[in-house]
Amino acid sequence: MKSQNIFKQCFAVLLSTVFLMIGNLAAQPVDQSTPDGLIKSVVSDVMASVKSDPEIQKGNIPRIVDLVEKKIVPYADMRRTTEMAMGPNWKKATPEQQAQLVSEFKSLLIRTYSGALSQLRDQTIQFKPLRAAPDDKEVVVKTVVIGRGDPIPLDYRLEKTPNGWKVYDMNIMGVWLVEAYRNQFANQISQNGV
Repeated sequence: MKSQNIFKQCFAVLLSTVFLMIGNLAAQPVDQSTPDGLIKSVVSDVMASVKSDPEIQKGNIPRIVDLVEKKIVPYADMRRTTEMAMGPNWKKATPEQQAQLVSEFKSLLIRTYSGALSQLRDQTIQFKPLRAAPDDKEVVVKTVVIGRGDPIPLDYRLEKTPNGWKVYDMNIMGVWLVEAYRNQFANQISQNGV
C-alpha cells in the first residue's frame, strides 16, 4: 500500500513535471530546445503551481484535472503512450477506436493520479546530467524526487517531434508506466476485445 502511494506521488510529480506548463506560457516560456530543459522548466512551474494553490492542496479534483489538462497534456505524446501500452493490439483497432483509446487512456491517467498532486508539498527534484548525443531523437531524462523518506528515482522517456520534445513514458522506482499498463490492457483485450 505504501509503495502504491509513493508510486502515485511520483507519478503526480512526473505529470506535474512533464506536462504542466501551458498555463504560464506567456509569462514563462517552456524551454523545449533540449529534453532536460523541458523537464526542468515544467517541473519548476508545476511544483510552484501546486505549492501555491490551496485548492489543489485540499484535493479539489476538478481544479487538479483542469491544471493537468492545461499544463501537462501539451507536453505529452498521449497517442504514442497509448499505442505502446496497447502493444500489438493497437494495430487491431480501427482509427476511430484508436482515437477513443487515446482519449480514454488520457482520462484514466488523469483520474488515477490527480489526487496525488494534492500531496506535493516538501518534495524537490534533483536532475541528473543528461547523457545523450545532440542528434538523438529519443532520450531518457533522469531525476530523483527528494522528500520525506528515501529518494525516489523518476525517469522520463522523451522523443523529439516536429512540435518539440514530448514525454511518452516514465519510470517510477524501476517500473515503466507503459509496461505496467500493457499487461492490464492485454488481459482486458483478451477477455473483451478492443
